Amino acid sequence: MPIARALIVICALFLLSVTGAVRTASAETLASFLPDLAATDFAADADGFGVIDPDTKVAPILRGGETLGYVFLTSDFVGTTGYSGKPIHVVAAIDQDANVMAAHLVKHSEPIVLIGIPDRKVKAVTEGYRGLDLKAEVQAGGAGHDLDIISGATVTIMVIDDSIVRAGIKVARMLSLGGLSVEVALPKREIDRSSTATADWMTLTGDGSVRTLALDVGQVNRAFEQGGDEKAAARPEPGAPEDTFIEMTAALVSIPEIGRSLLGEAEYANLTDWLEEGEEAILVTGRGKYSFKGSGYVRGGIFDRIQLIQGDRALRFFDRGHKRLGRLDPADAPAFTELDIFKIPVDAEFDPAEPWRLQLLVQRATGAVTKAFVTVDLGYQLPERFIKQAPVVHPAVEDEAAAKTALWQRVWRDKQVEIAVLIAMLLTLSAIFFFQKQFTRNARVFYWVRIGFLTMTLVFLGWMTNAQLSVVNLLALGGALRSGFSWDAFLLDPLVFIQWFAIAAALLFWGRGAYCGWLCPFGALQELSNKIARAVKVPQFELPWGLHERLWPIKYMIFLGLFAVSLTSLPRAEALAEVEPFKTAIILKFAREWPFVVFALSMLFIGLFVERFYCRYVCPLGAALAIPARMRMFDWLKRYRECGNPCHTCANECPVQAIHPTGEINPNECVNCLHCQVLYQSDTKCPVIIKQLKRRAKASAGTEALDAFSTKPPVLEKT
Repeated sequence: MPIARALIVICALFLLSVTGAVRTASAETLASFLPDLAATDFAADADGFGVIDPDTKVAPILRGGETLGYVFLTSDFVGTTGYSGKPIHVVAAIDQDANVMAAHLVKHSEPIVLIGIPDRKVKAVTEGYRGLDLKAEVQAGGAGHDLDIISGATVTIMVIDDSIVRAGIKVARMLSLGGLSVEVALPKREIDRSSTATADWMTLTGDGSVRTLALDVGQVNRAFEQGGDEKAAARPEPGAPEDTFIEMTAALVSIPEIGRSLLGEAEYANLTDWLEEGEEAILVTGRGKYSFKGSGYVRGGIFDRIQLIQGDRALRFFDRGHKRLGRLDPADAPAFTELDIFKIPVDAEFDPAEPWRLQLLVQRATGAVTKAFVTVDLGYQLPERFIKQAPVVHPAVEDEAAAKTALWQRVWRDKQVEIAVLIAMLLTLSAIFFFQKQFTRNARVFYWVRIGFLTMTLVFLGWMTNAQLSVVNLLALGGALRSGFSWDAFLLDPLVFIQWFAIAAALLFWGRGAYCGWLCPFGALQELSNKIARAVKVPQFELPWGLHERLWPIKYMIFLGLFAVSLTSLPRAEALAEVEPFKTAIILKFAREWPFVVFALSMLFIGLFVERFYCRYVCPLGAALAIPARMRMFDWLKRYRECGNPCHTCANECPVQAIHPTGEINPNECVNCLHCQVLYQSDTKCPVIIKQLKRRAKASAGTEALDAFSTKPPVLEKT
């Protein structure tokens, strides 16, 4: 009867969802959203909106006939596709000076906001863009402000941020607000690397291939005096004013002619071997009282006194991208005390054809631990003879695909440490599976290996990085495939993206257990809490096999119901996916409305008595992974002929009852905990091993008795 009631509830939810899902979608334009907004939402003294211009797709904000600013829909100007695969619509306005007047989130389909994070939080972040100076954003390349990230909604917030800034800049340029104008982008110029000639030092410095910065002691002292720091000015650099403080040169030695001339053929060949495709390198030399290297790179691996700046991008150098040079090749080159080559990686987006500058940080101690700083620049422009003739310049239209690519690439760069830790976890798990015999040989050691891995999964993947996978991911993927697939939204969350690719491979090798048994934070929380419950003697219950087997289909029915609803209404399906307590327990860490918390805690509470109760009978994600897992190519779990007949040790001890009474392991229910492989080698629990050991002991005892008899001297009887 409980099963029947559960099925009725599920079917009722399904029918309710389907009947309420079909509705007519309104056109998603500025005209469709503006009637729900008031002009005072953007400017307190405004009295209305003007007519929407069909060409520019903006509407003026008016006050007594005066135009205060312009309102627009971000999705009219830039791509705003979120994690759901659908646009995130924000209506924003900018004033005559290119400042954001206000921004309002008007429509979205983001699952984490629909069912996890209160909508008001995301709207509050969106409204926080009021007053943003778009002119400063142009100068800073869109990174002139702090990003207010909401835990668990990183992708959504980054898309909103990107859309407000880029759309605002586009509108400001289009309307020439704040002095901004339509940008005419010059096509990227190519470098001519064909020259094999060499030149002397005087020629290289004369044509600008080598640029020099020279500072004397007097100039440095005056710079600190003008900086306004009295303590710094009171501690002048000792020496005559005309003494050399630093003479620093820079040259782009990855250009063949410049590199061969300064380094010599042999050293230039070493340089080309050191550089990967697309990388550049600069030579920096110095002499005088001040070192451009300092000592920071010795302690932390970073050269903190120099940085390369090009446009709105800055690059600092690290010891791993640095090598010393013994001498310069030209006979007329001066003697320098410091000669160093620095690598410019591909992801720095450095353009050797465009101007750049090397910024030197000059520091002066003002106390025991305090310092004052001034900066000076060494400008560099590659001589025109190294640059190929540029093609005819045409007005450029911003490449939307390139902007989206830059956004997800920035996310990946910011999460390099987390990505490295996840990859290390995946490699460790692969080693455990490939060498399961060695890992499971010692039951106690393997127990703590598994506990440690599950703890890492819960704390790092779950609570720290919010990388909990969900059936919502699959529903969003299905929706994206139907409406026009794009990688960009999925690439915005690197940890989730990497996990899905790893799981796709693991399904072919090991089935669903690779994720469900090891990498699922909520699964780890269930198992660890059950371990604690067992330690404090909480009674454990094992459902009768007949009932247990009939409860398995529930999770498949839930998944198929969600999938069916998603075909008509993805937002409704994502809302119903709240049957997963993952967001409550892992992403939001129980900081949520009480019904969600009660549901999550009830699943965990039942799991104290029936290990992984939720995984066994309710989890739609586990069901979704089990379906393609039927295609796995290998059976890694070893069994004896006696398994199931007569031995039931593994079946009785399987934590999720995935072993049939007849001995077969059900791959759809197995979580690959490898406990059966521990028992497979146990000399205290496995009857097959125990029998083999007894047979060997008996055979060994017989052999010893025979040996003893054969070595005993014969006894002669007296007659």
